[in-house]
Amino acid sequence: MKYLFFLLTTLAAFAQSGKVNGLQLENITYPFPVSEITIDSQGQKLQMAYMDAKPQKANGKTIVLLHGKNFAGYYWEQTAKDLNKAGYRVIMPDQIGFGKSGKPTNIQYSFQWLAQNTKAVLDKLKIDKAIILGHSMGGMLATRFALMYPETTEKLILENPIGLEDWKTVVPYPSIDDWYANEIHQTAESIKEYQLKFYFDNKWKPEYDKGVEMLAGWTRNKDYSIIAKNSALTYDMIFTQPVVYEFQNIQAPTLLIIGQRDRTALGKSNASKEVQATLGNYPKLGKETQQKIKGSRLVEIENVGHLPHIEAYEKFIAPLLEFLKVGQ
Repeated sequence: MKYLFFLLTTLAAFAQSGKVNGLQLENITYPFPVSEITIDSQGQKLQMAYMDAKPQKANGKTIVLLHGKNFAGYYWEQTAKDLNKAGYRVIMPDQIGFGKSGKPTNIQYSFQWLAQNTKAVLDKLKIDKAIILGHSMGGMLATRFALMYPETTEKLILENPIGLEDWKTVVPYPSIDDWYANEIHQTAESIKEYQLKFYFDNKWKPEYDKGVEMLAGWTRNKDYSIIAKNSALTYDMIFTQPVVYEFQNIQAPTLLIIGQRDRTALGKSNASKEVQATLGNYPKLGKETQQKIKGSRLVEIENVGHLPHIEAYEKFIAPLLEFLKVGQ
């Protein structure tokens, strides 16, 4: 009863906030200056936003932070500030379809394409070597980037990446229309309830509010259907383009940071109860992935879910900085 009262009151507060976000978050100020690059692809000219945070005392190293499915570059603020203090230049793209970047609804999304777009940002900035860090969906993208551009990838860090298993082998296929039907009915209440249950184990902190409002503000936009369609297209990309079969081909020194409470798996609710019980087992998946990536290091963070760099920042940043120093 106490939890139900907490849930209802906090969801009501979000529903009443009423902010409407622009499709490219025009009304949202990011923690660092935002630049854009034009991606000329598939017969379209698309704007891709990114932040480039430079340190006061550079160590000559660059790290690229790749965001997850329900996020964008803004949520790397504290990580980027601490990496800057350590001398690293930090690049934080908003992938096309996310954040402040364009939202095309007639595009073929693929991780190869997102990797090419990310490489285009680095090429524009004349960066030929970088450390690549990806969280959640960004972990799938970081893996694809490392496979496509091994000469560019100095090190690889995967923070609770999804795609450590192939859901489509055991879960009935959800069509793009199915994903869209789910997304178009999202509300501030449903977004927060999902994050409260699946990200933060029903333990909410005020600093989590920003991530919910970023998404909830879109649901109030009269053109929210554009966001919902992009979300459906990228869900289909994630579900149908696994990287799990290629981890053994990664050449870069790799760190896995895995919150052990995480049970994320796309399409899980569509599977039988027997299959659901086997999906998203991050303690098991983390160990299996470490075995596949030659020489990789695994850091397991107990009692932490899908977002270590938000939920348990100190437990995330310490092993990250330690790993970055190796070999310098």
